[in-house]
Amino acid sequence: MNTPPPYLIPSRLAKRTQYDTETICSILDEALFCIISYSVDNQPFAIPTAFVRYEDKIYIHGSVGSHFIREIEKGIPVCISIMLTDALVVAKSAFSHSVNYRSVTIFSKAEKIEDIDTKRAAFEWLTNKIVPNSWDYLRPMKDNEVKKTTALAFSFEEASAKTRTGMPNDEEEDLELPIWSGLIPIQTNRLAPLADERSKNIPLPAHLQ
Repeated sequence: MNTPPPYLIPSRLAKRTQYDTETICSILDEALFCIISYSVDNQPFAIPTAFVRYEDKIYIHGSVGSHFIREIEKGIPVCISIMLTDALVVAKSAFSHSVNYRSVTIFSKAEKIEDIDTKRAAFEWLTNKIVPNSWDYLRPMKDNEVKKTTALAFSFEEASAKTRTGMPNDEEEDLELPIWSGLIPIQTNRLAPLADERSKNIPLPAHLQ
């Protein structure tokens, strides 16, 4: 993207904004969920959903009967937002508190995936992102399950990333105050899997260990 459209240029702290594909993709690949916002008859909606990036598009899926899916598959404009929180920034004043984060905003329109092979592939990409290396372990997806599920793709050609790193930016007159300031790191970790009643005697597969 050479010259971003006006709606991709933030009104504040533009220096934190990046448009390079490498930065955008790194955030998309780490995040598991996004929020897709759209409007129907002047009624706004913002729906959280799982997604996966493959090459130059992101993919989501949903029931063919979902109001959300049925509206956005028409190709109406959507705004997709993703945010990863790395730390709470604790300053010497509440006014200077902040958050270290990495975020992406995408303006796009849905492309409905009709090709059955691409559709199955999208389900595999998403499944393996949520639970890595699990697709081949699971019971194969039935044809009627594929038919009951819609796959949508979104280009992220119109996208921007915005990030914050580092320590608090306290006001000059606050720097010598005897008030603690610094970072509270935040991590999202996958913990040990917990078996349901029917799986307690089944060995934990290698991809979950």
